[in-house]
Amino acid sequence: MSLDKPYKDIPGTTVFDADQARIGYHLNMFCMSLMKSANRERFKSDQRAYLDQWPMSEEQKAAVIARDYNAMIALGGNIYFLAKIFATDGKSFQYAAALMTGMSQEQYAKMMLNGGRAPDG
Repeated sequence: MSLDKPYKDIPGTTVFDADQARIGYHLNMFCMSLMKSANRERFKSDQRAYLDQWPMSEEQKAAVIARDYNAMIALGGNIYFLAKIFATDGKSFQYAAALMTGMSQEQYAKMMLNGGRAPDG
């Protein structure tokens, strides 16, 4: 049973708390499996078959295949675990963050060098 969450309505933000950790447990454990080279190769050779070895929801599996990091976060993914996916794809954290904000990597880098995004978006 979840407690009252005063942070639940922060626009554009999903706070990774105990409830999110429970929802995303298998998604995050899949991500951690990518720390091993053999698992990365198995995942890259047949993503769906590899994902089907994990008791994740179909929505979580579809988000992984689509590389929809915002959906993965909403479905319990923790960005530090999800980093294993974009690293497997040869992508940087900056690339993934830019993708999640709807910006190009260059636009994202420029925004961050200029102090980041204002709290109101």
